[in-house]
Amino acid sequence: MGLFSFIKEAGAKIFGSSAAKAATAEELQKELANHGLPSDVSISIDGDKVKVSGKAVSTEEAEKIILALGNTVGVGAVDSELTVTKEAAAAVFYTVKKGDTLWKIAEEHYGKGQGAKYTEIVKANTPPVKDPDLIQPGWVLRIPPKA
Repeated sequence: MGLFSFIKEAGAKIFGSSAAKAATAEELQKELANHGLPSDVSISIDGDKVKVSGKAVSTEEAEKIILALGNTVGVGAVDSELTVTKEAAAAVFYTVKKGDTLWKIAEEHYGKGQGAKYTEIVKANTPPVKDPDLIQPGWVLRIPPKA
């Protein structure tokens, strides 16, 4: 699927350290499992770059795996070699900026007056969005294609 960039100081701290250091491959496997994503993919780490390979059942699942890995503190890039069984239109990846709201992001991507579609963005981003009122600058979100 390619190389995806992230802000390594943003995202979930999954291993208890405050330093912007990537988690181990085993900790990242557990993070995938915690989000209900397949943890049988292969993960390797080189500095702040995570390489993931294996199979995903859909484009959406592959994108969620990439985001779950990339939206953790210490990860600056995810190199995805995931193969997808059921191809679909790829989502747009958007990096949250200070002052953004999901309503504003929805209107930016779906058009004026379409802010209520923020719920589609929330559904497409679990992880990292658990509370739609608490998005953080630096997070990378999936913006699903227009229906």
